[in-house]
Amino acid sequence: MDDAELIPKDCMSNLSVDSLIFAMDEGRLKILLVKYNQGLAAGKWGLIGHWVKWDEDIESAAYRVVNTTTGVKDFHLDQLSAFGNVNRYPIRRIVTVAYYALVRLEETQIIRGENTHEIQWFDVRNLPELIFDHKDIIESCLEHFKYKVRHEPIGFSLLPEKFTLLQLQELYEAMLEVTLDKPNFRRKINKMNLLIDCKEKQKGVAHRAASLYRFDINVYEKLREFGFSFEY
Repeated sequence: MDDAELIPKDCMSNLSVDSLIFAMDEGRLKILLVKYNQGLAAGKWGLIGHWVKWDEDIESAAYRVVNTTTGVKDFHLDQLSAFGNVNRYPIRRIVTVAYYALVRLEETQIIRGENTHEIQWFDVRNLPELIFDHKDIIESCLEHFKYKVRHEPIGFSLLPEKFTLLQLQELYEAMLEVTLDKPNFRRKINKMNLLIDCKEKQKGVAHRAASLYRFDINVYEKLREFGFSFEY
């Protein structure tokens, strides 16, 4: 059955948004995927997407998808790219605009949609078989991260308000897909003057409690506006 029969009347039939929703979980970068229960994607895993409404701009549609799926209202949202290969959808021409959202795992309350059979977090390095061109979209986003995280502090949107230096290093390693030297990494981070020592330690951990930090919002905003260079 052509998915056109499933499209709500208030939505466009050839323009969609696909939302790549990321979170950090125990040092690993995870992405939220759904297994659909209707249409050509039935029984298969894919990105979380929806059609764009006639009276809605594209970014608002992407925000709506992330918000209604995760319950999170405040998150980092940015456009990745438009994907419009003629044959990306097997029946008819559909263009999708991909956005990536960075959320804190502990803030999410996952809500399964009407056309969703299952929803689950996956390690970005261990994904199931995906529908259409969704694998290509994810790979494009992961390559984008390798540049973005070295020039903007976007990764902090994935961390708790108070975090350890190890958590910060794990974040950079996950997004850059590298192993970083611990002393060298901390030296580079300290040079940015981006962190504020909370004068607190972790609580309820089995290992030696580490110091907690938070980012300086004023420095953060300046770095986000003017950028920086993180070389490893």
